[in-house]
Amino acid sequence: MGFMFLDRYQSVKNCTKWTSHSTYTWSQCAKSERIYLVKPMTYMNLSGQAVCDFMRPHQIELSDIIVVYDDVSLPLGKIRIREAGSSGGHKGLQSVMDYLKTDNITRLRIGIGPKPEDVSTANFVLEDFSKTELYVLDAVLDMAIEAVDTVLFQGTSRAMTLFNSKEVIL
Repeated sequence: MGFMFLDRYQSVKNCTKWTSHSTYTWSQCAKSERIYLVKPMTYMNLSGQAVCDFMRPHQIELSDIIVVYDDVSLPLGKIRIREAGSSGGHKGLQSVMDYLKTDNITRLRIGIGPKPEDVSTANFVLEDFSKTELYVLDAVLDMAIEAVDTVLFQGTSRAMTLFNSKEVIL
């Protein structure tokens, strides 16, 4: 889900082509020299390594990071923005928190749930989306772009107020 979001953001905002590094791939948005999109190329549970590897040479501050990821506990059609807190069991976010030694990381969760009880989380997140789900996700990704832009230009509190109660419904 994070990569789907980044690909959409990169396309909509006319960011540069993806540039490869050993632990990440990145793009820079054309309208701003300080908005970077970063895809970890490590295993998900080592995403923190990629984040740290990118932050150092680009002199990125912790307060400038927004992590975007999927959440099986959040219903499809919803997003949630938080400034801090636990990883909620998400191994990629936990890795970022471990590497950065803090839980004060702005994050945007994109709901893909609910997960059926008889399916493992690993299998569920690797399944292809149905046509109906893709229709909803298309609108959710647009909403997530608006939410990230709101965080960037108006602040996290404003974004939480505007987007944490919204839902895309068929």
